[in-house]
Amino acid sequence: MVWTSRACFRKYGNFVDNIRLYVRGGSGGMGLPRLGGHGGNGGDVWVVARKGTTLKQIKDKYPNKRFTAGVGLNSSIHSLRGAKGEDTQVFTPTGISVTTDGGRVLGELNCEGDRLLVARGGHGGSLHSGFLPSKGQTRQIRLDLKLIADLGIVGFPNAGKSSLLTALSHAKPRIASYPFTTLRPEIGKIMYDDHKQISVADLPGLIEGAHVNKGMGHKFLKHVERTKQLMFVVDVCGFQLASNTPFRSAFETVLLLTKELELYKEELLDKPAILVINKMDLPEAQGRLQELEAHLENQEESSHTFPEDISPKTFMRFMHIVPVSATTGLGLPLLKSLIRQSLREHDAIETEGQRNEKILKLRREIPTSSVPSWGFPQPT
Repeated sequence: MVWTSRACFRKYGNFVDNIRLYVRGGSGGMGLPRLGGHGGNGGDVWVVARKGTTLKQIKDKYPNKRFTAGVGLNSSIHSLRGAKGEDTQVFTPTGISVTTDGGRVLGELNCEGDRLLVARGGHGGSLHSGFLPSKGQTRQIRLDLKLIADLGIVGFPNAGKSSLLTALSHAKPRIASYPFTTLRPEIGKIMYDDHKQISVADLPGLIEGAHVNKGMGHKFLKHVERTKQLMFVVDVCGFQLASNTPFRSAFETVLLLTKELELYKEELLDKPAILVINKMDLPEAQGRLQELEAHLENQEESSHTFPEDISPKTFMRFMHIVPVSATTGLGLPLLKSLIRQSLREHDAIETEGQRNEKILKLRREIPTSSVPSWGFPQPT
């Protein structure tokens, strides 16, 4: 067992989703007083999103995690205006949030090619500064990766999330009959006959108390933030993490998953969601499914029959509820179709909202005097 634990730790250690860096802009160059020369400005430090890059590569390639831009050149009789120092670029994956040590958000890099200035170079010496240069900006910054995917899978350990991801996509996550087989987020692609692709993120299983850092869930809950929609996966027959923990029915599982997301960040419950009821190939599945459906019809009322500490303040409203079996393939074609349909509907609503927002913005920018008054009574 000790060997297995260490092997799992090594695998988990290969995934890095946050890193702390020291960045410093270059100092400016000296001015030339007798000729009024202007020293060159120091170089800047930029964080740049680039495809195929990982935070682990930064950690391995730059073990001291220090990035300093070039110094501006001094003014001289041959070049009265010194050249600017060389910029330094830190290449990162997309989906990066950059913050200071104090937690202030400097910006996000969501698309390839996005650039963010994190440390500005100092000014070169000039007449205004007595020809003395200034030092570059110094900062400790944090790069925090939040996976970008169309759909984020959440569920308790052994709900069959990894098996479902394998059945739906080309991902090959680790699958076994013990908890926490998913030790790092996995991204899969659902492929459709017309070559449409939908990205799906499978996150390590949550447990009760994940929002306060119990188990492994807290570290990865942040990855749910950038998915367009959520997909809850529950075992139709319920869940029990260990012999000394309480057994939870499928409905209790839904309540607890909702509560963990709510306690981590309430805004997550505003995301559209699909509920997938897995393991429908088990003998007692039909009876348990009917019981779950009855509870889901009125979640508020049903929740009163369960312990109060597992109920969320807000109940998740699912767009679709789909019984499936990741093992036999039951319900998977319907699930793939509904995933695509719900994302299409979501994109249409989002596009309409953006269009209305632009129209309102344009209306606010048009001066009242420019609006024609034809057909309206004129003041006498």
